[in-house]
Amino acid sequence: MPRKTAKSLSANRSALSHRVGYALRDPARVVPRLRRSARDRWLSLKHPDHVAYYRAVMTSDTARNPEAAVGSRSHDRWLALGQMQFDCLTEHGLRSEHRMLDIGCGNLRAGRYFIEYVAPGHYYGIDIPPEILVSAKETVTRYALQERLPHLTITQNLTLGILPDGYFDVVHARSVFSHSPIGIIDECLAHVGRVLAPGGYFDFTFDRTEGVEHQVLREDFYYRTDTLIRLAEKRGLTARFMEDWETRPHGQSKIRVTAPGQRA
Repeated sequence: MPRKTAKSLSANRSALSHRVGYALRDPARVVPRLRRSARDRWLSLKHPDHVAYYRAVMTSDTARNPEAAVGSRSHDRWLALGQMQFDCLTEHGLRSEHRMLDIGCGNLRAGRYFIEYVAPGHYYGIDIPPEILVSAKETVTRYALQERLPHLTITQNLTLGILPDGYFDVVHARSVFSHSPIGIIDECLAHVGRVLAPGGYFDFTFDRTEGVEHQVLREDFYYRTDTLIRLAEKRGLTARFMEDWETRPHGQSKIRVTAPGQRA
């Protein structure tokens, strides 16, 4: 995947001019985009609530291909992105004794590496569609991870109410905020500090723009870095942009959040 450029970071993908240019550059992708737009309209009518809407999107995508549902166009890409996420977290502080919460764990693209690495019972994965968690359990079986005792749980929101205070050393959310309106991101930031252990941190990816913040359909949201950093600070958290994550071929940006008094 190409590195971010000034042009890509300033693009407004919801603008008509961008959509026309997209069609002219790659006509073969027009029909899939029209199908996606039609599905968006239908599911938006059925599910005014965003979580219910995106659960329906993931259910639809998972039925076709669970690996594509989590953003991987091929099995090789699924493997590579999982390895990349694991490598980044281990390079930035994840240790085998840590307790880890994986928000939006999907079908364990990265989770399988985390499950194998941390101590048995120390991995907790949550997601919103039951179908993707069924696929996650199939991944556990396929890679013989049963003895690592991963916890895989469905969730209705990001209040994390079922989880204990001060428990997790590492909280991770890949490709969650890129599909979330600002209210849901704020909901997560309002509660994540409670579940972080002393010295713990929360790493999340997002789709970054340096132009106008915008969304494409109800699926993809683009935010400025300072918007999310200020949102975290409003919730009493410390946040910093992880510049080295930008050097990896994945297409998203990353922020690390810590609770007050902890190092970012």
